Amino acid sequence: MKERLQKIIAKAGLASRRQAENLIRDGMVRVNGIVVTELGSKADPAEDSIEVNGKPITNLEPKVYVVLNKPKGYVTTLKDPQKRPIVTDLLKDIKSRVFPVGRLDYNTEGLLLFTNDGDVTQRLIHPRNKVLKTYLVEMHGMLTYSEINKLESGIELDDGFTAPAKLKFIKKIKDKSWWEISIHEGKKRQIKRMFEGIGHSIYQLRRIRFGPLELGELTPGKYRFLTDQEIRELVGSA
Repeated sequence: MKERLQKIIAKAGLASRRQAENLIRDGMVRVNGIVVTELGSKADPAEDSIEVNGKPITNLEPKVYVVLNKPKGYVTTLKDPQKRPIVTDLLKDIKSRVFPVGRLDYNTEGLLLFTNDGDVTQRLIHPRNKVLKTYLVEMHGMLTYSEINKLESGIELDDGFTAPAKLKFIKKIKDKSWWEISIHEGKKRQIKRMFEGIGHSIYQLRRIRFGPLELGELTPGKYRFLTDQEIRELVGSA
């Protein structure tokens, strides 16, 4: 996948992006033997020969993007002092070292993204980018119009007000109802605390979308690699 040259050089650890821009302007960068001096120029590290000061870039690790359907009973960490199962236990067949993008609580299920792309990770989790995360909530009872309005307007928790959420009613069966809720924040146990704040308990919580990515029919405990189209959409959304 083509990327800007200054980004490729920075990823290789040869210079900061600003320093890489200076190297390009000064004619110190070649792509397939041709000197490149335009800052908007792009290349594909997997396909093109890129040289900086006459030395080829060879230490670029291929970027890996994986979606896991996290089951209940796993912690989103690389090591747990309580010896509970960790999410990377489910990714042992992946040779590259990947890291979770954000987290899901111990009893929350659903879509969890892993990657070794630090730039994408930082852009996805930075609050200013307001990347939407959508969850399917299974709860006891029904929400009233007043309660929906409170959630969509933002409610006060012990660590401050939440940003407005988006709610969508899915279905009701007997004494349970299902809702989709979309937020862009990442406070600890945020959705459960939001529902508790209006007097409701959540029976089950599953993340079904993260930015442009969808969980789909992926089985709990299983993972898949992103398609090229999903990677383009993910990088673009970040």
